[in-house]
Amino acid sequence: MPLFEAVRLALGMIRAQKLKSFFSTVGAFVGVTFLIAVISIVKGMDRYMKEDFAGKLFGVNTFSILSRPRVQMGEMSVEERRALRRRPRLSDQDFFAVEGRFKGRALVAAESSNWMTVYGGGRRSRGVQVRSVSADYFQIRDVDIEIGRLFSTSEMLNGVDVVVIGADLAERFFPAVDPIGRTIRVQNYEFRVIGVAKKQGNVFGESLDKFAIAPFASSMRRVTNPHAIVDLIVVKTPDLPSMHEAMVDAEALMRTRRGLRPDQADNFHLETADDVLDFWGKITAILYTALPLLVGISLVVGGIVIMNIMLMAVAERTREIGIRKALGARRKDILRQFLVEAATLSTAGAALGIVTGILLAKVIDAVSPLPASVSVFSIGLGIFLGVFVGVASGVYPAGRAAKLDPIAALRFET
Repeated sequence: MPLFEAVRLALGMIRAQKLKSFFSTVGAFVGVTFLIAVISIVKGMDRYMKEDFAGKLFGVNTFSILSRPRVQMGEMSVEERRALRRRPRLSDQDFFAVEGRFKGRALVAAESSNWMTVYGGGRRSRGVQVRSVSADYFQIRDVDIEIGRLFSTSEMLNGVDVVVIGADLAERFFPAVDPIGRTIRVQNYEFRVIGVAKKQGNVFGESLDKFAIAPFASSMRRVTNPHAIVDLIVVKTPDLPSMHEAMVDAEALMRTRRGLRPDQADNFHLETADDVLDFWGKITAILYTALPLLVGISLVVGGIVIMNIMLMAVAERTREIGIRKALGARRKDILRQFLVEAATLSTAGAALGIVTGILLAKVIDAVSPLPASVSVFSIGLGIFLGVFVGVASGVYPAGRAAKLDPIAALRFET
């Protein structure tokens, strides 16, 4: 029997037994839908983390010096947590030392921040990130100005209470007027707006344009980190090799300033985008390990359902099989027919699962902060699994049908 004819007969049987066919396709449908949706979301997030997240929040060829890491992976003992909390904070003097060491070789900026309620234009905005920064901050973070200007050298040195705000604050506080020259208030301190930054978008649904940035020596320091404390020191180099050299130099400098002996561990942390990407890589590795197991369970259940229904079909069509054998059908013709029928059922379920999975991924991408990226690989894998499950679950029923004795089959009464 030609393959095309076997497929035609299989499709005809699916149309004739719609309810059985529906239950046969459910397992493959659910498994492949889950496969497509999850792989699309994970791959979308992976691309987003590597192309957007790391670049927007950390910068290219950039590393930060902090008192403790912002990203932790794995369990920590109570003593390890206490040791992290006992680490000394970074100070103004640390920043001046790092800035002096890399002068002419790299850009260096100090940054301190806090989350506050900000008032302006007769309105207020909660959860605004207010920052006090040094001169090179805007160039390191690639913050461009849409309206107005950046801080002047005099404003930076004298700690004048001026501020650059994000696009979200400009739209909320001054929707119908020019924000330049207006004032905003953080706690009891007033700042004059001199610039509005260009929109930067968002990360996982969180806006990157809800901020207020003031000079390092301004009154904003009393809001972000008083007592000459700095949250982090950011260093940006021209290229990757020079960044690695700078990290070694910065580590040596900080160890000398902290008076650490060679056998003592660092009581500070150097962080790059790679740290976050490594953390994310470990998460995706876990997801890609667990995903086949979860999908496999669904497909095994679907295969068992298809096998049972095909066994019922063999019993119901015993006389038909006997007639076909009596008319000259060979064992391999019967075997092929039932294998193709099982594979067609499973592939039909997989095809519906692919379409539903793609739609589900698109819906999640549209209504949630989770990005989704449908790949050709996941579609091809879905089709392969559909065919494989159908063939695997149809082997036993097809074998039983092919082995039927034609005379006994003709005598069979349903």
